[in-house]
Amino acid sequence: MLKSMTGFGRAEKIIGRKTFLIDIKSLNGKQFDLSLRLPAIVKPFEFDIRKVLAEGLNRGSVDCTISLKDTGDAKPVVINTDLAKAYYHSLVNLSNELGIDTSNILNALIKLPEVITPSSESLSDEDWAQLKLLIGEAITDLNKHRANEGNILREELEKRIDNIARLQTEINPLDTLRQETMREGLVKLLEEKVGKDNYDVNRLEQELIYYIEKIDITEEMVRLDNHCNYFKEILNEDGDSKGKKLSFILQEVGREINTTGSKAYDAAIQKIVVMMKDELEKAKEQVLNVL
Repeated sequence: MLKSMTGFGRAEKIIGRKTFLIDIKSLNGKQFDLSLRLPAIVKPFEFDIRKVLAEGLNRGSVDCTISLKDTGDAKPVVINTDLAKAYYHSLVNLSNELGIDTSNILNALIKLPEVITPSSESLSDEDWAQLKLLIGEAITDLNKHRANEGNILREELEKRIDNIARLQTEINPLDTLRQETMREGLVKLLEEKVGKDNYDVNRLEQELIYYIEKIDITEEMVRLDNHCNYFKEILNEDGDSKGKKLSFILQEVGREINTTGSKAYDAAIQKIVVMMKDELEKAKEQVLNVL
């Protein structure tokens, strides 16, 4: 199975007297990069939450938000008087500078961060166990989206690698023709420059063999075919995380295509090489999204 790094997962549940809502969004990334937003009550479990998300999602740029709302009785609160005083003096000074009425300053003051906080509210071990399961549900939901996106990616990558393999088969007959054309060109050049009867035919054949061996692309074609087959094999094998391996194989595919182009010395083959490079770049763009 192939999975994309792109996906969205959500889970919601009442735990104790609170409703917890978990939203997880994932985009492509080289490593596991997590942005986590938590309510104060869950902060003591942040390390555990990061571990659960890392194990469940493996790789990608992940944005996770855990939010909650009360569903039971109101809890006593604590007013941070020192912080409120600091805010108050700053607000009064600002109001005086701007010529604004300060009669309603208390309404603004109590809405500022950390002025009013719940009193010693904490999550029990039992509640944490349920929250951990809820995070797992959100991860499962996200991974379903990843699998759906992965099916689309697999079809696209297979298409690109099949196009490269098809273009490769068009090079083989051109390669045979290229060697004969080179031989005829060299013979014609020698006949024009030194005369038909003034060069050693045996020496010419030896030089031709040496020259053709230097520009021979048979090995490149064999390796390219092997790389394409191996890419499709990895693409369809079991396992989730194989984006990096597929990327490495595409690097090898690119190396063989580039070497073929540099040794070709033939306009028709060079044209095919350009088309193969185009397919390769499209595959590289898609494989960046593979988990």
